[in-house]
Amino acid sequence: MTDTMTWTQSIVLGAIQGLTEFLPISSSGHLRIASELMFGQDAGASFTAVTQLGTEAAVLVFFARDIVRIVIAWFRGLFDRTERGLDYRIGWYVILATIPIGLLGYLLKDEIRTAARNLWLVATVLILFSGVFWLAEKYGTRRRSMDQLTLRDGLVMGLAQCLALVPGVSRSGATASAGLFLGLEREAAFRFSFLLAIPAVTASGLFSIPDAINPTGDGMESTGAQLIVATVVAFILGYASIAWLLKFVGNHSMNWFGAYRVILGLTVMGLLAGGVISAT
Repeated sequence: MTDTMTWTQSIVLGAIQGLTEFLPISSSGHLRIASELMFGQDAGASFTAVTQLGTEAAVLVFFARDIVRIVIAWFRGLFDRTERGLDYRIGWYVILATIPIGLLGYLLKDEIRTAARNLWLVATVLILFSGVFWLAEKYGTRRRSMDQLTLRDGLVMGLAQCLALVPGVSRSGATASAGLFLGLEREAAFRFSFLLAIPAVTASGLFSIPDAINPTGDGMESTGAQLIVATVVAFILGYASIAWLLKFVGNHSMNWFGAYRVILGLTVMGLLAGGVISAT
């Protein structure tokens, strides 16, 4: 029997989504942990996907000039070879790099909504992926700017984005780490990561609206009004989160987030082992 979400739950979870979506600490993992810890049940993958529409709207607003410029350049480049500059190429990088997660997300949609949300898995991934951050920071040269982005960079980061289908990985963490391994500067890696997420997250959110309102599997039932409010809250806090993160990564390593992930993962494991919360 599906439980009905309260207004408090929808607002709190919308706030968590906005605060954590762009930080490399996994918003889906945090929503899974928070909903279990505070409310004793899973809000559901569909609710998470829908509230991500708010944070993606924040990306559209924050990077509006860049996005409009890239879209215009892409359309111009389709018909005029002389217009095929960096923005035209970035447009193609985003399109091509979105294909892998689109295919896997469709093929594995049932597992993503069920088995992948086990809290033992989420906690383990939180801890293990902090090691990826450390390796990326240690071996990434961070010498290449956004102007030097290549198709190879886009495709590798697109494949890395697929890891974010598992709660606990972090979309921005996976793609930015891949960018660091490829030699990109931190800010460039995160900027492309945000652009790369737009098509996949938007499609996933729109696709998940019916299931969030009337869950067919695991998850709480929410009203359309609750989804709208949670999404607006996620938008406001998400916008602030983008601005803060881009300033932070300019001078600080991702290892700060890695340390937090280890602490959170171990805490969740302790709560699971002690029977305080349920893994499923």
